[in-house]
Amino acid sequence: MTVKTMTAAINEAIDQEMGRDDRVFVAGEDVRVGGPFGTEAGLHAKYGDKRIVNTAISELALTGIGVGAAAVGLRPIIEIMIMDFVSVAMDQIVNQMAKMKYMLGGQARLPIVVTTHAGIDSSSAAQHSGSLEAWFCHVPGLKVVMPSNAYDAKGLLTAAIQDDNPVIYISNKRCMQTSSEVPDESYALPLGVADVKRVGSDVTVVAIGRLVLDALTAAEELAKEGINLEVIDPRTLSPMDTTTIVKSVQKTNRAVVAHEAVRNCGIGAEIAATIADEAFDFLDAPVKRVGAPFTPVPFAPLLEKQYLPGAQDIVAAVRSLYH
Repeated sequence: MTVKTMTAAINEAIDQEMGRDDRVFVAGEDVRVGGPFGTEAGLHAKYGDKRIVNTAISELALTGIGVGAAAVGLRPIIEIMIMDFVSVAMDQIVNQMAKMKYMLGGQARLPIVVTTHAGIDSSSAAQHSGSLEAWFCHVPGLKVVMPSNAYDAKGLLTAAIQDDNPVIYISNKRCMQTSSEVPDESYALPLGVADVKRVGSDVTVVAIGRLVLDALTAAEELAKEGINLEVIDPRTLSPMDTTTIVKSVQKTNRAVVAHEAVRNCGIGAEIAATIADEAFDFLDAPVKRVGAPFTPVPFAPLLEKQYLPGAQDIVAAVRSLYH
């Protein structure tokens, strides 16, 4: 085990999978110089032009390269540097990638991973700060992964690259330089399995991406008041491990769902609905949701700070369950 940043863990997962399987390649904008966040650093020198492919600034074309390559037996990793830019590639992702296997009666496999970076970071403003994971959870045929730490990031990306289905792999920008212990050897974490980051007895907090870290911070603060949070990180948003979430709520009888994306129609609403469907009789209070306001992300640092949901919003939501 070595302490690594999430950036380094992702880089290591890509490197090890490229070394294991020569069908794996990376295509994207500026990937030969390491990519916008350094996740491909050093790979061009090791694997060359044919496996680390710089593309034109066209997310639609870039994603089309991946779909075509996957359909004929390669295993592409397609880097879309900022999540907001996936909107340009939605036809390839939603109408081709997600549906091709179904429409061809299972005759085609689509082992493709689309990696992208979501969330708010350093006044990147409205067109570079989106958290759009709920879009893809709504599309049958796509798996959606969103890790919160370096250990999960490496294991989940390894599993995604090895999967024979399309995977949207989303990294939160504010998680990229956080560190944790990560095995040096290759390992895969199963997709569709949640992780209980903190065992508790009083309130279940289901948190996504960076909000997992904020939920753990909130748990420490609330512990001083005698409120013991259980923090669950779904890790895979589709398919989601609802069994772990429901089992936790049946124990704690209270639930908060937290994510950086806007609150309206976010994945938190689906989680809250699932809790209401499957654990309603166990609830002692309504399910509370924490998310960003329903407005574009502001540029001004002060407004951005006010916009961004965090630990104190989770603390307030938990306290509201007792009043």
